[in-house]
Amino acid sequence: MNRLSEYRVMWVMVFFDLPTVSQKEKRAYMLFRKNLQKDGFTMFQFSIYVRHCASQENAQVHIKRVKSFLPIYGNVCITCITDKQFGEIEVFQNSTPKKADAPGQQLELF
Repeated sequence: MNRLSEYRVMWVMVFFDLPTVSQKEKRAYMLFRKNLQKDGFTMFQFSIYVRHCASQENAQVHIKRVKSFLPIYGNVCITCITDKQFGEIEVFQNSTPKKADAPGQQLELF
């Protein structure tokens, strides 16, 4: 079994749109972002965070963790894509194609 197959390795993506009008909402937004970062997610775009996972099972652990600290208000979407799909993302900056900078690969020690 090829453990590091680009079809087995997953990326968990969290998209969110949270209100930041009141102080309470701003605090909830900051806490949500801090919890994502604490769980190993990195910013891909302003409201999109991604995390590299070695398998679908590992991805489910992190999805469950994100669900445990969802804010009360706002919209949050969570999805998984394979490493192969993530590698095919087309990124444009000022209408110019840009090489997608994948967040650093995480080292897994046993």
